Amino acid sequence: MVGIVAAVLFFVAFLINAADVSTNDVFSSTNVMLLGLMCLALHMAGVGTGWSRRR
Repeated sequence: MVGIVAAVLFFVAFLINAADVSTNDVFSSTNVMLLGLMCLALHMAGVGTGWSRRR
């Protein structure tokens, strides 16, 4: 699930960059890309994969 969020954030960052949309400093394409990288790192670490340990 976190991997899908990362893909969506990367797509939004691409659209902001490709359309040359002027946004404020918080919602720039670089910040959205960094949020996508954070979600991708969490996905690779196993967070949000849906696997749970049952007792």
